[in-house]
Amino acid sequence: MPNKVIIHTDGACSGNPGPGGYGTVMQYGNHRQELSGGFRKTTNNRMELLAVIEGLQLLKRPCEVTVFSDSKYIVDAVNKGWARRWQANGWKRNRKEKALNPDLWAQLLDLLNAHTVNLQWVRGHAGNPGNERADALAVAASQSDGQAIDEGYEKQASIRQTGFQT
Repeated sequence: MPNKVIIHTDGACSGNPGPGGYGTVMQYGNHRQELSGGFRKTTNNRMELLAVIEGLQLLKRPCEVTVFSDSKYIVDAVNKGWARRWQANGWKRNRKEKALNPDLWAQLLDLLNAHTVNLQWVRGHAGNPGNERADALAVAASQSDGQAIDEGYEKQASIRQTGFQT
């Protein structure tokens, strides 16, 4: 029988793009772990994705996981099959439009293959204790000193500015 894990996630960004952070609250039985990280320049959607990725990466063996997120972007893209379709189409949403954040989507889809994951949407800032704590962690991380570089975002921004990939 697989281990059952509950994960609450949230991302925050001051400006979009701007300084950002993610927060993840994990529960396994009576054990609880909190994760967070901040980045000097990123987007809210990247932080939402990273919050889920960081939680799933901590799992050492296949688990039955319920992820609660206030991001329709993530929940709908996974539950409606959009992310897998973007991947199958070479990270394109349609003929002309590229999917955003393919680096993080690829990581998340690999992690989803390793576990049985049920993604549930929760309304943000609506009193859900797990979501509120994940939000507090994300906001604090977005305002912290010594933030990391979101290399995936900065590489994408560079490509958009120059028009070519190096």
